[in-house]
Amino acid sequence: MAGGWWRENLRELRPLLHLLLPLCVHWVAEEMTVSVLVDVTTNALCPGQKTCSQAIYINGLQQTVVGIFKMFVLPLLGQLADEHGRKPLLLLTVSTTIIPFTLLAVDQSKGSVYAYYVLRTISYIISQGSIFCISVAYAADVVDDSKRPAAFSWITGLFSASHVTGNALARFLPEGYIFEVSIALLIFVPVYMALFLTETVRPTQKADQHIPLLNKAFNVVQERYYSMKNAVIIVTSSSTLKCISLVSFFYELGMSGISSVLLYYLKSAFGFNKNQFSEILMVVGVGSIFSQILVLPLLNPLVGEKLILCAALLASIAYGLLYGLAWASWVPYLSASFGVIYILVKPSTYAVVSKSSNSADQGKAQGFIAGVQSIASLLSPLAMTPLTTWFLSSNAPFDCKGFSIIFASISMVISLCFAWTLKLDAPSNRILEDNAESIEAPLLS
Repeated sequence: MAGGWWRENLRELRPLLHLLLPLCVHWVAEEMTVSVLVDVTTNALCPGQKTCSQAIYINGLQQTVVGIFKMFVLPLLGQLADEHGRKPLLLLTVSTTIIPFTLLAVDQSKGSVYAYYVLRTISYIISQGSIFCISVAYAADVVDDSKRPAAFSWITGLFSASHVTGNALARFLPEGYIFEVSIALLIFVPVYMALFLTETVRPTQKADQHIPLLNKAFNVVQERYYSMKNAVIIVTSSSTLKCISLVSFFYELGMSGISSVLLYYLKSAFGFNKNQFSEILMVVGVGSIFSQILVLPLLNPLVGEKLILCAALLASIAYGLLYGLAWASWVPYLSASFGVIYILVKPSTYAVVSKSSNSADQGKAQGFIAGVQSIASLLSPLAMTPLTTWFLSSNAPFDCKGFSIIFASISMVISLCFAWTLKLDAPSNRILEDNAESIEAPLLS
């Protein structure tokens, strides 16, 4: 029986092979640099110091700028993926990390680190969140409705597996080789996609191909406006999509705030370095593989997305509180173990959005939710950056270095409250007046 279940799921995932393989390589290449970046930036900006408020502020500024632009870029990329195809958008988004990492591989001086932050900010604006958004839309094109939660769990599960592999490489590779290996893997990804990935969307021919350039530019702006307006209507006309938007907003508000300062907090509070960072990230990743690839596909048909989402949000609250209240160097490892459960927030959210959206609106709906998350990610540093710096300094009002992380956990409590009220609706068959002619048609089924 178990063997039949595995064969059935693998058969459903076969059309995703040429998507999942390069995505895994891309995520490995990015993750293997995470733990070493804290040391590189701290050494360049604050040489000889354990706490670097400048690095924390720059990371917060980067996250805010990225969040501002992602509010517009993510929904736009989702719409473009619906209209012009998934493949060209995936090729664009996976290629943006190559130049920033190449810069650090060549030079790790203070000036190069500043230039890296500028280039990486542009890269994040284009790729952060959009790779998942477009990949989920691609999966929705080729996977049957009833199998989509399993497909989404495999995507996020392989994301976790890639993180484990990336952190293992970072743990055992010499620091001088990490960026070189990462760059080689990053270059492989768009080349593989260009050669093997099959397009799933057939763009319609536009009637305005020979009109003057100025009129064409005006038409493009007008199309973007109406398309974004339609995306808003799609979400606001569904009580499920409205509720999951709020769940995603408050979850991302808390979790992105924690993620932006966590490694700097651990370095300051417990003196952690590249090796400890890699070990903690591996703890999260190993358990996440099991929960997303094995547990979620089995539990989802039995208990549904809502119960899984609520349990994952409850685990995220425990995760944040334990980090914030950590009283010894072993407590962060215990906190990281809750990643086995809270990691299920993302695939559950994707499944809810996909079930509540028509097939022609998958990219728009996923892009809108990703845009909502980007608003949260731009707001969180406004509180987390100064709060973290304050409580890590000698001027803190009381001794609780992780107070900002405890504060961020409140946002995830609010997210849990909204998730508990979630009611799953079927997608509306109403055709929007401004979108009566569908401009995308899946090629694969």
